[in-house]
Amino acid sequence: MAESYYAATASPSPRHPILAGNIKADLVVIGGGCTGLSAALHAAKRGWRVVLLEGGKLGWGASGRNGGQIIPGLRQGPRELAQRYGLDEARRLFTLSVSARDLVAALIEEHGIACDLALTGHLHTARRAGLDGMRREAEFAAREMGYPHLAALDRGDLAGELATDHYGVGLLDRHGGHFHPLNYTLGLARAAAEAGVLIYEETPVINLNYKGNVTVKSALGSVTAPLGVLACDALLGHLDRHLAGRIMPIASHVATTAPLRPDQVPILRNRAVSDSYFSVNYYRMTADNRLLFGGGERYFPRQTNRIEAVVRAPLERIFPQLAGIPIEHAWGGLVSITTSRLPDIGRKGSLLYAQGYSGQGAILSTLAGKLMAEAAAGTAEEFDVMSRVKPSAFPGGTALRTPLHVLGMMWYGLRDRFGGAA
Repeated sequence: MAESYYAATASPSPRHPILAGNIKADLVVIGGGCTGLSAALHAAKRGWRVVLLEGGKLGWGASGRNGGQIIPGLRQGPRELAQRYGLDEARRLFTLSVSARDLVAALIEEHGIACDLALTGHLHTARRAGLDGMRREAEFAAREMGYPHLAALDRGDLAGELATDHYGVGLLDRHGGHFHPLNYTLGLARAAAEAGVLIYEETPVINLNYKGNVTVKSALGSVTAPLGVLACDALLGHLDRHLAGRIMPIASHVATTAPLRPDQVPILRNRAVSDSYFSVNYYRMTADNRLLFGGGERYFPRQTNRIEAVVRAPLERIFPQLAGIPIEHAWGGLVSITTSRLPDIGRKGSLLYAQGYSGQGAILSTLAGKLMAEAAAGTAEEFDVMSRVKPSAFPGGTALRTPLHVLGMMWYGLRDRFGGAA
């Protein structure tokens, strides 16, 4: 993270102390990313005494180093949701998930968070997927979900969007966009602290007990509260083995180029873009005119010291005119996926948790935090909507999920390489 573009352009942020001593709270939150900070902020706005513990630095997990893509909805589109869960439940799920976009925009405005917000749209691209299917998706979303923001694009339309002929079709969501995720996360932290949340950094949790009250222990102190929020996602480790078996940590790699001249900019309308490869490529322009590109095959849940090379290969395949372009920042870390690619949100006794955003956590995490704060306060209707789609655990739990996943990734990686994206 220290090598990231985001760290290099982060807003000034105060350091928070290490927890020392034993304290009590109304709610204890483990994790200082957007999930935990949103839960803490929304609970504190209700007048609760909230304590948040972060094992490292605020925002230095996936919340502060992701692609910064604002993608409304879930990894399963409206038609797939309707086929899987029925139309009524699909409407509830879709409507709730797309509300994350407006929630994030409202928090940015309310708290004056400077994070380069650009609500310029999100474009999902594919090599060969049928244009008719994308048109049906857009029509279904407008007709059945009351969401008129999708539009199918053919190759000619894409020529006005991207300086590449790599893709044949695309689905534009005009309600999407992008932002600087670390500055957004730090802004949430500032808002939470101003609302009264006690924040502790560099305080790894070494023991968690939620039978009855929630008791959280660190090396130098503890917090006890009637309720807790677990918001560690891919960095959960061994803190709760059952929940760890429900997600798969995978490595994600991102890089930024040197600033581009206007004639070099490959994204013509400042959209956030992602594609349909199994190992997804995702990219956008930064506020200072760099191409921020995430991609490459990520078979193992560990980082590599070859991040620039891993990212450069798909970048130059999609935009060959940028071959040899200097890369000035390259970074990576863990994110998590679930078996269904839908988030894993639920409750275990006095503990609420949210994890497994599967590539769409940039805004879904803020929504999940809000839903957990509401559920803790006794208003759980929307929380229950999300918890009803709980994904199944990975076969073999934490012991076998990695080798099985690696085999699957290798197969899909070969398909990507030789067959192209769908």
